[in-house]
Amino acid sequence: MKTSGYQTMQLAESNGVLNVTISHGEMNLLDLAMLGDLDRLGREAEADPGIKVLVFQSANPEFFVAHADLGVIGQLPAEPPPRTETLGPVHAALDRFRTMPKVTIARIEGRARGGGSELALACDMRFATLGRGVLCQPEVGVGIIPGAGGTVRLPRLVGRARALEIMLGCGDIPADVAERYGYVNRALPPEEIDYFVRSLAARIASFPTEAIAAVKEMVTAGELGMEEQLAREEVLFLRAVHSDPAKRRMAAAMAGGMQTPALERCCFTHIWGALADA
Repeated sequence: MKTSGYQTMQLAESNGVLNVTISHGEMNLLDLAMLGDLDRLGREAEADPGIKVLVFQSANPEFFVAHADLGVIGQLPAEPPPRTETLGPVHAALDRFRTMPKVTIARIEGRARGGGSELALACDMRFATLGRGVLCQPEVGVGIIPGAGGTVRLPRLVGRARALEIMLGCGDIPADVAERYGYVNRALPPEEIDYFVRSLAARIASFPTEAIAAVKEMVTAGELGMEEQLAREEVLFLRAVHSDPAKRRMAAAMAGGMQTPALERCCFTHIWGALADA
């Protein structure tokens, strides 16, 4: 596949492993440009028989993907447009990383909130850096819900109670807690994560393509009903986006500094009080 021409990421392929390094602005906000790149990446990687493993990482040590761009969210329609496919474009682009006959790995060394967390959740495996990696689903704090698979994938990983804690509490989940919850596979020291992920990816890529694809097919076959749940999430997400509380709280969040590096570096567990009157 062509590894050039991407706006928001750099690609490097070696021995069956495609390293995808996200590099987009100050915080890697998930916007239309990144979504377009992710959709193209998934389609091209899925069709390339030489690629066995995709590893997602960030060029920014502070942010894997900060979250979805609230400006883009505010422009979404109130309901899904008519279509013949079950999934809308966001869910289709991300779910391809779950269903493709390739292995997908997220290496999280900074913050992965909202859509960034949901990109990681769409991958087959997640590894986070101790002391640096942070995951969060903060959408309820601004009056909406996770809209890129969080409500569907997270309960399957961590269980109902912990998924509700994460999504309704809107607090940061550090790497060590994320590991205990099952949010990530492992939390690794900063000096070990690069070697571990590279070694795992290279080992998987050394195995026969057919065997890798067969394992993924069988594991995916056990996830019955996921597409229908994702489609329902889209409906509820768009409905929430157009509610009056969401409009007020998203505007207040932006006015208070959300989507600026200074605020995004703060712990989200402690910022919701500022929106109490919104």
